[in-house]
Amino acid sequence: MADLLPASFLTQANALSRKNLAYQRRNIWSNVRLIVIPLYLCVVLVSIQALFDTHVNNSPDNRCGCQCIDHKNRDGKCERKSCGLEYSSQKQAFFCAFPNPPLLPPLLHIPLPKTPSVSCRRRTRSCPVTMLVTGNNHSLGPTLSKNLLTTSFLANSSKLWLRNLAINVLASSSLPLEFWLFSLSSSLISLFTFRSPLKFQKEVRCVQGLSLWRNKSINHEILKRYQKGNHKEIINEVTAAYDLLDTDMNNFNVTIFYNSTYKTKLLERRVKLVRVPRSVNLVSNAYLQYLKGPGTKMLFEFIKEMPKPETRLRVDVASSIGPIFFTWVILLLFPVILNSMVYEKQQRLRIIMKMHGLGDGPYLVISYAYFLAISTLYVICLMIFGSVIGLNFFRLNNYSIQFIFYFIYINLQISIAFLVSSAFSEVKTASVAAYIYVFGSGLLGAFLFQFLMEDSTFPRRWIFVMELYPGFSLYRGLYEFSEYALNRRNGMKWRDFSYSGMDGVFSIIIIEWFVSLIATYYIDKISSSGKDPLFFLKNSFKSLPSPGLQKQGSEVSIEMEKLDVTQEREKVEQLMLEPSTRYAIVCDNLKKVYPGKDGNQPKMAVQGLSLAVPSGECFGMLGPNGAGKTSFINMMTGLAKPTSGAAFVRGLDICNDMDRAYTSMGVCPQHDLLWETLTGREHLLFYGRLKNLKGSDLNQAVEESLKSVNLFRGGVSGKPAGKYSGGMKRRLSVAISLIGSPKVVYMDEPSTGLDPASRMNLWTVIKRAKRHTAIILTTHSMEEAEFLCDRLGIFVDGRLQCIGNPKELKGRYGGSYVFTMTTALENEKDVEMLVQNVSPNAKKIYHIAGTQKFEMPKEEVRISEVFQAVEKAKSSFRVFAWGLADTTLEDVFIKVARTSKAFNVFS
Repeated sequence: MADLLPASFLTQANALSRKNLAYQRRNIWSNVRLIVIPLYLCVVLVSIQALFDTHVNNSPDNRCGCQCIDHKNRDGKCERKSCGLEYSSQKQAFFCAFPNPPLLPPLLHIPLPKTPSVSCRRRTRSCPVTMLVTGNNHSLGPTLSKNLLTTSFLANSSKLWLRNLAINVLASSSLPLEFWLFSLSSSLISLFTFRSPLKFQKEVRCVQGLSLWRNKSINHEILKRYQKGNHKEIINEVTAAYDLLDTDMNNFNVTIFYNSTYKTKLLERRVKLVRVPRSVNLVSNAYLQYLKGPGTKMLFEFIKEMPKPETRLRVDVASSIGPIFFTWVILLLFPVILNSMVYEKQQRLRIIMKMHGLGDGPYLVISYAYFLAISTLYVICLMIFGSVIGLNFFRLNNYSIQFIFYFIYINLQISIAFLVSSAFSEVKTASVAAYIYVFGSGLLGAFLFQFLMEDSTFPRRWIFVMELYPGFSLYRGLYEFSEYALNRRNGMKWRDFSYSGMDGVFSIIIIEWFVSLIATYYIDKISSSGKDPLFFLKNSFKSLPSPGLQKQGSEVSIEMEKLDVTQEREKVEQLMLEPSTRYAIVCDNLKKVYPGKDGNQPKMAVQGLSLAVPSGECFGMLGPNGAGKTSFINMMTGLAKPTSGAAFVRGLDICNDMDRAYTSMGVCPQHDLLWETLTGREHLLFYGRLKNLKGSDLNQAVEESLKSVNLFRGGVSGKPAGKYSGGMKRRLSVAISLIGSPKVVYMDEPSTGLDPASRMNLWTVIKRAKRHTAIILTTHSMEEAEFLCDRLGIFVDGRLQCIGNPKELKGRYGGSYVFTMTTALENEKDVEMLVQNVSPNAKKIYHIAGTQKFEMPKEEVRISEVFQAVEKAKSSFRVFAWGLADTTLEDVFIKVARTSKAFNVFS
């Protein structure tokens, strides 16, 4: 197949989009369940509202009382229904109409004590009341305070005693119950309309007034009570405070503090008494008397409430509890997005996609657009469900405001999920943290944020700071929708946008969105490139191992390197001087050091590896476990950064140009990295598109790959990869690494878990693919290495011990024959004498139950002599079995590994 150009941004984006769509088709029921969640919650809210309407809103106790009147026929039928206060109970009276509210005296009420009565109350039924006065003019304060409190009067039902009440200051304990009824509310006045003149005469005494001058500002002292003694005996009560500021003969400037802590319970309703207008009138009269004399007075006789129409209890429970419910609904998308991102990270799916040519840009853009499309569909379904099912939360508020709010918030939510995903490596941990965030945000919003937001004394700047937390900014927007649905007949419109505070919420969300996008891109580049997070503040230099490690590595390599390894190093040094080379892979003194942990010494995983692999060659890496093979593969595929040295893939530096190197690379990792729900064909289509295959070429390449690894017949290619056996997954991973004819392929134990027939078939595929490809293969199978590899390198403790083709290595390290003979136990000495006669320098390498193995140097032995000696021995004793074999690759591997280990222990 001709060389393919690297896939463009649009090609990569198209490949990832198609893969995501295929993934969604495989997970359609998961999406259905996700969308059903808001529908379910909407149904729950509607059910709660219907239950509340039945038992509360439509209850006869929560509307004005009515009675059927039978005027004519007297047959008991209801000819006319009449509603009004006269037909209402105490509970129903609150909902009746009051077109003409009565006049109320503007009383200044003195708060009742919360402790047992003291002596002054027992004797006089009243205690002194305190008024605090302050200001810049000391002489003015006492003068005005003398005119604040007046004397007692006689309340007579036959006189205009309401006027007397209006111009006098009354103590709480000095009024009879009949007087109290005038000071509560218009509904109660109408309820207790006096149908006959009151027949009583009572002296109403005013409380003793005590004005105290304060040199400093009053602040919140009006809310405190003066107390004395161990029993906390109240000696006076503060009803109001007047801060006269800079008041003088030409300027009247006053701030009034009043005690609003008193509440009374009457007819099962708690009502605050009106006292603010009376306080203003008192100080105004005092100031006029100061200016004009004691005869001057402003008469403030009555206050009157607004007329009230008939009402009925209409509580929209669904809108009231909507903020917490819909906070959970919107935030439920966060765990879905976060888990998906962390899953690809945990399963190393993103890195395998990157190794096959998927760039960071297409991945971030398409993944973002993918989650945005799902989230947008989710909120649209939520709005449709809520409106169709009849929730005022959605029906009354302007749909465009709602959609824009949800849209910009889901953008913020997606960017935060991308950002947070870098902090997690396991799906379980990320899922737990995400759901804590979801439900914690809703509960904190309902029981903390809303409480502080409705508290007028809480600083607004701190509300702004709290809204910087994304969960609270979402809750604030939903809270405003709820308030407008509850209190406005038409809900929130665009004209209410600024007044409602939604403009500030929108600004916060949009700014945080852009900030989180920038942070996500920065962290993604840092994690993918391996740079230090503060690289822009530091000098650019390569990370080198400590001088001790570097010196030790060079000394050992010089001392241990064999001629073949030295020749390979010299070849690499010569290639590094050339401007271009035909070699696909070049490694120059590559090293990898893992830092020590828990007090252990640093681990030198790869020590000065120099290697050149041309195109068309399969280079096999052999070595015991822990030799450094996987560390080398990880460096070459970008999973780990080299500590020092350099490596080039088709002339591209793996430290600086890895993204470009990925476009011509194929990888078969040691563990299968597959999507469980995608089929084998869908995997190959995705990776084929990343290699810039299109149209008929793509389909042909996919079919050939499936046939080559025996995944085409029997509908296997259409099954999800999660249902494949281990061998089938392994074959699919090999097919993925070879799709698109990459120029460099890394295979880490590709035939693991395969049966002999499948293994032989796979070897044939790999051997055919290496014609135009440089392949680096790691394996523990000597048979596989001898069949596939043109050259072999044996790794021990991070060092390349030898290099050459299989025949050269067997000839170099296997210069002996292996002679095996099995006899009776009593003839073992005879066998040893036979071997010594044939080869004096032979060594016994195996002995068990009459079977012995000897290693005979080839220069001492002729095969014909061995046959003659065995035939002669058969006439002296019985020989059960015997054999003469040349050295195998496995013998070479064991010999090199043992020799190297022994040298390392000795050194």
